[in-house]
Amino acid sequence: MPEPLPPTELYTSERVVVLISCVLSFLGSSLLVCTHALWPELRTRPRQLLLYLSLADLVSALSYFYGVLQDFERTSWDCVLQGALSTFSNTSSFFWTMAIAVYLYITIVRGSPTSTGLLCCFHVVSWGVPLGITVAAVALKKIGYDASNVSVGWCWVNLDAEDRVMWMLLTGKVWEMLAYVILPVLYILIKKHINRAHAALSEYRPILSRAPAFQPRTSIADKKLVLIPVIFIILRIWSTVRFILTLCNSPAVQNSVLVVLHGIGNTFQGGANCVMFVLCTRVVRARLFSSICCCNCDELDWHLGRSNSSWQHPEPHEDVPGSERVKPLLSTT
Repeated sequence: MPEPLPPTELYTSERVVVLISCVLSFLGSSLLVCTHALWPELRTRPRQLLLYLSLADLVSALSYFYGVLQDFERTSWDCVLQGALSTFSNTSSFFWTMAIAVYLYITIVRGSPTSTGLLCCFHVVSWGVPLGITVAAVALKKIGYDASNVSVGWCWVNLDAEDRVMWMLLTGKVWEMLAYVILPVLYILIKKHINRAHAALSEYRPILSRAPAFQPRTSIADKKLVLIPVIFIILRIWSTVRFILTLCNSPAVQNSVLVVLHGIGNTFQGGANCVMFVLCTRVVRARLFSSICCCNCDELDWHLGRSNSSWQHPEPHEDVPGSERVKPLLSTT
């Protein structure tokens, strides 16, 4: 294998952009976790799987943030720890993303009832496989400084490992490329099944095709089914491009635009999921905005109550007994 390229220099502006992406991803993942915790009526099985994906993205955002902030220049204990956490969480995120697609395919297209056994299988694969790979990589000292040629400041596979390409594949790239194939195929099959179901339903109930509220909701759902794999690929493809350029020993791997796109793509998955499944989901968005409005109204009422109590003191009348003077004030509180 040819000698690796010199380290990629990260500029302050590049680091700032990626750090902002990490913060947005952390906030987005936290919001998804909070909506699941606060509103039990929204805890459907797909959103339960989304919760586990959000937890993986949350850990990923934190570990990447630390790595970009440190901008490691050599292998150290915190470099290995950060690399292990990001490897585990990033790989787990791939598996949970594919698990959601598999679950939707089984329930919608196949029409098979899901059981706790399927969820247990998802847990074993989506947590167990990344954990096993990460433990093996750390034990064999494969995690370490990578000169930012296949990362953006954080640590991943050690640059000095002779079999580093194999470990790059095992600790992320194989599963990333597998997701490029599985996600579009499954979501296309789901979308085709839903379209056929709509066509059959419209044939027997033509009124549904003319209902004003029916078309917008189905069109939004169809757009989401298209956007989920598209957004995933748009975010992740830059990491794959830099990986291929590294294998080719091309100096283009150090291009500033590619570096920034790679940094945003790897770190913004939690933010993208929040946009898709909170801000662009009508039920969740309505609950979130109503909660915010209620909090603001309650705070406003509390301040108004305090201000009213400070100036609303009725003038005493000499011909009214003391107990009668209290009644008007009690009736306004």
